[in-house]
Amino acid sequence: MATMVRLLQQTDKAIETVYNRKNDAEIERLQEYQAAVKIQSWFRGTRTRAYLRHLNNCATEVQRKWRGFLGRKFYRIFVKNQTLVMKLNHYNAMATKIQKTWRGYYVRKYVYNYYSRKRYLEALQIKNEIIRSELEEYAEQQEQRRRRQQMMEEKKKQEYEARKNHYLISTHVIPGIFSSPFQPYPSEYEYILRSVKPLQHKKKNMNGNRYDPAWQSYESPRPRQLPPLPQKPQGPFRDPEEVQKQRYKPFQPTLRVATSINALDEARQKMKDEEWVTRLNDNIFEPFTKKYYPYEPLLHATSKFGHLPYGTKYYREESIDKHVTHKPFRTLVPPIPIFDKLNDTYSQGQV
Repeated sequence: MATMVRLLQQTDKAIETVYNRKNDAEIERLQEYQAAVKIQSWFRGTRTRAYLRHLNNCATEVQRKWRGFLGRKFYRIFVKNQTLVMKLNHYNAMATKIQKTWRGYYVRKYVYNYYSRKRYLEALQIKNEIIRSELEEYAEQQEQRRRRQQMMEEKKKQEYEARKNHYLISTHVIPGIFSSPFQPYPSEYEYILRSVKPLQHKKKNMNGNRYDPAWQSYESPRPRQLPPLPQKPQGPFRDPEEVQKQRYKPFQPTLRVATSINALDEARQKMKDEEWVTRLNDNIFEPFTKKYYPYEPLLHATSKFGHLPYGTKYYREESIDKHVTHKPFRTLVPPIPIFDKLNDTYSQGQV
């Protein structure tokens, strides 16, 4: 019984020991499992990488062999073509050399003659010298012609100036400005004045622009003298001479045409000019050498109360948008119908 009790007491420790060992074995089993998985993965990875490396080496070898075969094939074709091109170039160069040698020999022997070409060049040189000399003579002739033309133009201009200034010629009583009594002989311009005639000025057409060009009837040709009129007819009629003067009387401008549009401004300016001339100046003239000038203070800038805000403050309101930009209207005198119709009872060609 005591043994049983002793064994039962030892049984709990054994069970606890078994459980502890079981737990330790479970922990070690997981570690061993993970270690085994790691070893297997490394081994399998190594074997797979070795296999892939073998496959890559095989593929590289196959590609190297194939590309080497193609390269040698194309290189043989390239060398063959280059050899053919070199042969063709060599044959062409040889043919060109043969043709050049033969053509040079043929031309030198049958086409060109050295001595005849030498004689041709010598004759050509002589001809060039002759043409050059002729061109120099022609250029000299043209230069002389140009100078003569310039001299003639200057002479004409000088004669024209002399004709304009012909009134400066000397007379038997009074010597001219170009014939000084202090000189032994007159100047050259004096002889030119004596050799030319005075300039005749054209007479101005006094009848031109006499009438308004808007009236075409005035431009029509008319006789210098009107046909003679009979004696004064019986009745309240004017004399024939008065009627004849009335037909071609000059225009009489109206007040609008006769008066200038700037008459008012001109009159004001004239009044200002007269006032400026006739005004009195009370300022005493002082010499420029005076160094002392009395100080004259400005009324609009300073005062006994201090500086005025002049220029920085507006004293009245301004509206720039409402300013009138156009010029002011000018006052004109209206036309008077009575003055326009005065002495215009008769028109051209009517009695």
